[in-house]
Amino acid sequence: MCRWYCTSKATWNFGSVGGMKRVALYRWAALALLLALSAGLAGAWLAQPRLRALTQEDIDAAVLHTLETRSLPSRATRAAAVVRPSVVEIQGYPEAEPEAAPGAPPDTPSGAAPPPAPGAKPGPQAGDAGKPGAVPAPPGAGRAPGDQAARDPPAAGEDPPKPGARNVGSGVVVTEEGLILTNFHVVAGARRLTVTFHDGHESEATVLSAMPEKDLAVLRPRSVPDDLPAATLGSSRTLAPGDEVVAVGFPFGIGPSVSAGVVSGLNRRFSSPDRGQDLAELIQFDAAANPGNSGGPLVNMDGEVVGIVTAILNPANTGTFVGIGFATTIESAGGAVGFSPF
Repeated sequence: MCRWYCTSKATWNFGSVGGMKRVALYRWAALALLLALSAGLAGAWLAQPRLRALTQEDIDAAVLHTLETRSLPSRATRAAAVVRPSVVEIQGYPEAEPEAAPGAPPDTPSGAAPPPAPGAKPGPQAGDAGKPGAVPAPPGAGRAPGDQAARDPPAAGEDPPKPGARNVGSGVVVTEEGLILTNFHVVAGARRLTVTFHDGHESEATVLSAMPEKDLAVLRPRSVPDDLPAATLGSSRTLAPGDEVVAVGFPFGIGPSVSAGVVSGLNRRFSSPDRGQDLAELIQFDAAANPGNSGGPLVNMDGEVVGIVTAILNPANTGTFVGIGFATTIESAGGAVGFSPF
């Protein structure tokens, strides 16, 4: 009995020592494997080429390569893209549709005088009351680039004005609520106003406030599209002759159209014999403006509204642009309608 017990105990103890030795051996093997992997990773990391710090020469070379290999948008394109979603087309409808005069030709507007005889000097026409630019002004007088009568035939390739539309003009959204800044002569005398937004949404609008002596008005649309952006208002005080500007609007009802030019003068005065107005502190510019541009924004190269297009100077009395346009400063426009642009 004693022999069996002693033999069994010795065997058990011997087995236990062997098991401990095997566990220790496994641990050392795992540690060695871990060290080998760490050494391999460290060697691979050390074998990688070291990254060189970028220098100003590297950055200049990359920029030059981009300019040489890619066509980037112009400054005028970027400025117009900023303000374009805030520009609207304005349509004004008269009090009543005129009736055809007895014996008048089919295409003659009611109340309008027949075409003058060959060689006759044109004069004012009946039914032209309230239409800016209807009566020829004396040489050297200016015109508003704003109102296109429905009876004026569209030029080749031009979209005709909406039926019954009396005035066509432009405007710019200046608040998050959708208030629209435009010229007074664009909405004057209209029984009903509609505005068309950048995404095609159309809404009726009412005149919220107006200052005829400044040729300015604010419209409140009945409805606005979702996420309508308001234009960013800048300052005309930083402008200097030669600064680039962009005019965005709906000349002849086509648009939104973009024209680019420079500021050609500051603190100009403009007298309109058509509307009996004397406007001061205007921005003079040479970006093309034509009937329908009135009320649209004049923006700087950051896309900020610095003025509201209001008039053009045309000694030939044709009502089209020959190189000199005028815009009310955004400071005057904001003060005239009761809000600060800043």
